[in-house]
Amino acid sequence: MKKPVVALVGSPNVGKSTIFNKLVGKKISIIEDTPGITRDRIYGTVDYGKYQFHLIDTGGIDISGGTWDAKIKAQAELAIDEADIVLFVVDGKNGLNANDYVVRDMLLKAGKKVIVVINKTDSKQYEMHKYDFYELGFETYVEVSGEQSSGFYDLLDDITKDFPKNEEEEDDDTIKFSIIGRPNVGKSSLVNAILNEERTIVSDVAGTTRDAIDTPFKYHDQKFVVIDTAGMRKRGKIYENVEKYSLLRSLKAIDRSDVCVIVINAEEGIVEHDKHIAGYALDAGKAVIIAVNKWDLIENKDKTMKEFTQRIRNEFQFMPFAPIVFLSALTKKRVHTLMPEIIKVYSNAHKEIKTSILNSVITDAYALNLPPTYKDKRLKIYFSSQVGICPPTFNIKVNSKGLVHFSYKRYLENKIRENFDFEGTPIVINFKSKGEE
Repeated sequence: MKKPVVALVGSPNVGKSTIFNKLVGKKISIIEDTPGITRDRIYGTVDYGKYQFHLIDTGGIDISGGTWDAKIKAQAELAIDEADIVLFVVDGKNGLNANDYVVRDMLLKAGKKVIVVINKTDSKQYEMHKYDFYELGFETYVEVSGEQSSGFYDLLDDITKDFPKNEEEEDDDTIKFSIIGRPNVGKSSLVNAILNEERTIVSDVAGTTRDAIDTPFKYHDQKFVVIDTAGMRKRGKIYENVEKYSLLRSLKAIDRSDVCVIVINAEEGIVEHDKHIAGYALDAGKAVIIAVNKWDLIENKDKTMKEFTQRIRNEFQFMPFAPIVFLSALTKKRVHTLMPEIIKVYSNAHKEIKTSILNSVITDAYALNLPPTYKDKRLKIYFSSQVGICPPTFNIKVNSKGLVHFSYKRYLENKIRENFDFEGTPIVINFKSKGEE
């Protein structure tokens, strides 16, 4: 199900990062009492009742002409462009300033749904100018206090009130897979190689593909949709530090995919942003494949393939189950190895294990390696069952889940993977204390 996108924008030091952290429920954004500390857009996912949406934090927009101001404004413009709803955060303690009017003009020009979030309403000064904010001319205003954590349920109600009901998409036999990765690693070229025809624009300039492009096709009588996610050009201009802007479109594509193909440039090797994008696919519970593109440019391929594989395993330790494919989209060498992997990991993500067989594996694993005691208590396992797919999810009934050490959880996951082929898909293990639903 496609998740809506909500962006936080406003002047420096109005409390956007605090509000971001409250909504996401984690301390992701850096909070300092210094204007301009948030320079890059930061992403999170918010769960509220039956709704879920992406949240973007942006740097403060300042017209004073500082070193970062133009870049921050460009980031905010892109966030606004991508967002379904914009939260315009203003300072209830200090009132409106010149930057607020700049932000207002940007939002009026964008024509997006705007909620004005008046922060710091717990301050005494707020009463002095609480009605000034209505000069901004928007319809919806919500009072919050990031410090006191007040007003957030009202804010979430306003954000989600027009969201479509989270109905399950029709279950058909079409496999949807996305090609994700940094700009200019060859995603569009790989799509063309898979389709064996020029259906998307290919260029050496990073950011040619404006939006995700869905292309249906058939392979061995199986229906597929490939989602190309490059997409960083905005109104004819390539933004600076373009790799930071590719992430949101990757998130959107990941949501709609059954399988994510993470493309890495063999020439450039692995960079931190590759791991960020892979991490989002993993967090979303999607089946994954790592595709090393531009392999035609590498000499001594056999030796280098072993070294590159080991490097990937070292850098992507959080997803050791991901299969690795080496290919060249340009020459189409080894491209034929990708589709069978997509089919395999898709099947593994949908795999269901019989309860009796699963219990036998877990019981044997427990007997083979008893967990250590803690305060004279030892973890006991009573019953195991699979409760979901995509990703495969398992519940294990125990005497007390507080006795489960992360290393023992990892041990049980490894035992499950040893006995059942879950290559390419994350698996989730939930421990439930006796009597807990």
